[in-house]
Amino acid sequence: MKVPILQLRGVLLTSLQPELTDEEILGFQDDLARRVAATDANGVVIDITALDVVDSFIARVINETARMARFLGAEVVVCGMQPAVALTLIEMGRELIEVETALNLDQAMENLQRRIASRAGESQAQSEDAME
Repeated sequence: MKVPILQLRGVLLTSLQPELTDEEILGFQDDLARRVAATDANGVVIDITALDVVDSFIARVINETARMARFLGAEVVVCGMQPAVALTLIEMGRELIEVETALNLDQAMENLQRRIASRAGESQAQSEDAME
């Protein structure tokens, strides 16, 4: 099963499902990186609401995927983490390093828009400093 990646106003939206195999998760990672580069996306939302369990492999892939998207210029927010998933990650000693999280898609979009606006403001300030 291929993970759908939707585009909405410069933001890529995707949702991970529990029945994905390791190969499909890695394919998703590659597809998302390619889509970020091809569309010049400003942001990515990865919805994990459907995941009742996150093992260390999935946690690592989410971290790596978020880092790849940021390296390609997109801000990233992961949303929909179930309380049991958060507890499991803590118990395993795994954390989503430098990955912003949100409770739901609405909050994810708000956080993402704030991060994109902040980055744009920083970029404009740097341009103005360079011109002086």
